[in-house]
Amino acid sequence: MPQAVIFDLEFTAWTGSMQRNWMAPGEFKEVVQIGAVKVDTNTLAAIGEFECLVKPRLNPVISDYLTGLTGIAKAVVAAQGIDFGKAFERFVEFVDGGTIAAFGRDDLVFDENIRLYGLRDAPSMPRYVNVIPWLIENNIEPRGKHACDVAALCGANFEGREHDALEDARSVATGIAELVRRGARNLLLDA
Repeated sequence: MPQAVIFDLEFTAWTGSMQRNWMAPGEFKEVVQIGAVKVDTNTLAAIGEFECLVKPRLNPVISDYLTGLTGIAKAVVAAQGIDFGKAFERFVEFVDGGTIAAFGRDDLVFDENIRLYGLRDAPSMPRYVNVIPWLIENNIEPRGKHACDVAALCGANFEGREHDALEDARSVATGIAELVRRGARNLLLDA
């Protein structure tokens, strides 16, 4: 069965870091959570899910801002989080040779973390599809929006927690399925 993985990332952030594009001293987009939904590319039905908390290395203390935004508590990351290298390996294993897709360029955040930590033996990045051009092709305006908004933008009901990587991946998967149901081309079949 052909499959693809729709994923989302949450990464370290502080008040104003997005506006500064993480350019202040000591600000890095260190992955804190990976969430993913595996779908059958023919039917777009979910066939599996993946979630992993990641311990940031350079800024190991989760900011209050990030906790407020994502609900990810410092103590939970400290207790359950794993190293990024291991988390990325597990994610690539979950993908199992399929294509990955996300709202925006979260693939570049993966690349940034691989470089940031000097992971020379990291698995290769799976083939990547950015969902945003496809949304625009279908007259959906994504500017100023986030992965958590995709289901609603596409006319689907979704009640997940915003800025939770797994819930946001579900939102994108739900939005894709809704637009395809309404007649849009299936971008995951083309991937």
